[in-house]
Amino acid sequence: MGSSSSSFLPRNIYLDVDGKVQKVVFSRHCSPYDIKELLCSSSNLPRNSAIKVINPEGAMISIDATMPTNSPNFLYKVVPLSTGQPEEREDMFQSVLSQVAEQFTRAFRISELKTEVTNRLAALEKRVEMEGLKVVEIEKCKNDLRKLRDEMTLRGGSRVNCSCKFNFLDDEKKVTPRRDVPTYPKYTLSQETIEALKKPTFDVWHWEHNEMLSCLEFMYHDLGLVKEFNMNPIILKRWLLAIQENYRNNPFHNFRHCFCVSQMMYGMIHLCNLQGKLTLTDLGILMTAAVCHDLDHPGYNNTYQINARTELAVRYNDISPLENHHCAVAFQILSLPECNIFANVDPEGFRKIRQAIITLILATDMARHGEILEGFKQKLGNFDFTNEEHVTCLKKVLIKCCDISNEVRPTEVAEPWVDCLLEEYFMQSDREKSEGLPVAPFMDRDKVTKPTAQIGFIKFVLIPMFETVMKLFPQIEEIMVQPLRDSRDHYEELKQLEDSMTEESSFMSRLRKDLKSE
Repeated sequence: MGSSSSSFLPRNIYLDVDGKVQKVVFSRHCSPYDIKELLCSSSNLPRNSAIKVINPEGAMISIDATMPTNSPNFLYKVVPLSTGQPEEREDMFQSVLSQVAEQFTRAFRISELKTEVTNRLAALEKRVEMEGLKVVEIEKCKNDLRKLRDEMTLRGGSRVNCSCKFNFLDDEKKVTPRRDVPTYPKYTLSQETIEALKKPTFDVWHWEHNEMLSCLEFMYHDLGLVKEFNMNPIILKRWLLAIQENYRNNPFHNFRHCFCVSQMMYGMIHLCNLQGKLTLTDLGILMTAAVCHDLDHPGYNNTYQINARTELAVRYNDISPLENHHCAVAFQILSLPECNIFANVDPEGFRKIRQAIITLILATDMARHGEILEGFKQKLGNFDFTNEEHVTCLKKVLIKCCDISNEVRPTEVAEPWVDCLLEEYFMQSDREKSEGLPVAPFMDRDKVTKPTAQIGFIKFVLIPMFETVMKLFPQIEEIMVQPLRDSRDHYEELKQLEDSMTEESSFMSRLRKDLKSE
């Protein structure tokens, strides 16, 4: 992972697997159980097989992180023990049971979707008939619903990206991670990449998901969080994979956005020298909240959830339904032993970490923006890094800054995010129109443009918030605040250009009309 720490030098073991040389690499922090699973997997044996390792001289080798390394000319061999056969049968039996259960679940989900579509079609036809719409309009509505039904059928048992019919049980199924050794490729980060990760100018568009996972893993190691919380490195990998799998493929609120926010948090920790001002526990809370802050976002905001009376809005009584849901999914994942990066933290310590992460994720609800920023401003005059209440206010403002920090980045990195956000907005407003719900003007494709969407947000939300943080950390002005001012000026110029083109188009239209009338 590019870490210079000698404690993470891997151990290389070479095995004879069916006459071929198989290289196995593991950290000295791996448990004997994880190493045994890795050896079984490398030797094409079931992961729970009872095994022994012998060298070419027939001597048995201990299976733990201290086992002696060998070379391709002196191969070890993994030998299954006869007592492993019942375990293999048990594994196979459990695997078959899991597959059957999954197939039944998928089958019932399809049935529910078909019933839902049929009911919606019947209700719509009745409404159309009562309101006396034209036959053409009726057929158009029917065709749209047929397409929706076909799309749902093609998806089979997978969860429908429909926040108004959210089913919590689906997520319990999705949250279950793989229990084998995670296999996403391990990337060695160059020194150039390591330095770039610490800056807001980092281009998040050049990285694939596996590379982003490796970067996140590096951040946890680099900040000392793995050592501070005594994390098992393999469990850290499993946790990150589970996090990635529980972000939906929305235009904006997706895993790349999660990485964006987490990388900006990592950058602000370095830029503001928070390692010298906050505890490692605080840094772990900031990073973990950033990673988890939008888990399972359905692509439709709180306003939609509340107006459409979705299951999430009902579940959380219209109080930050999405943010509460993100927290719930985050701790569902952490409740799994194979994904619990805080497993070695004592119960009281974990309780405090859990409460702090929940507090930060709930702070990302923009409905609370004014309240949180005002609370932070009141403490700026005599800010005390040893005061827990002051530090909590700072952490809430920091995660808010990172969550909406795209315009801090260079224009070529920031502008595509505007397109992604508008696409998600338009999806929601189209749905609100079709369901007869209120539509916010800034989300209406017929009323909003890039400049109009950005100017007000940058002027009245981003710049005031970052300038407030700048009073505590003056070093962010050049790197974070000035790019926001430049972005505001950029969009104001675009707005002027748009207005002049609209005025010219209107003038030409009037001129053509006058010429025709003559």
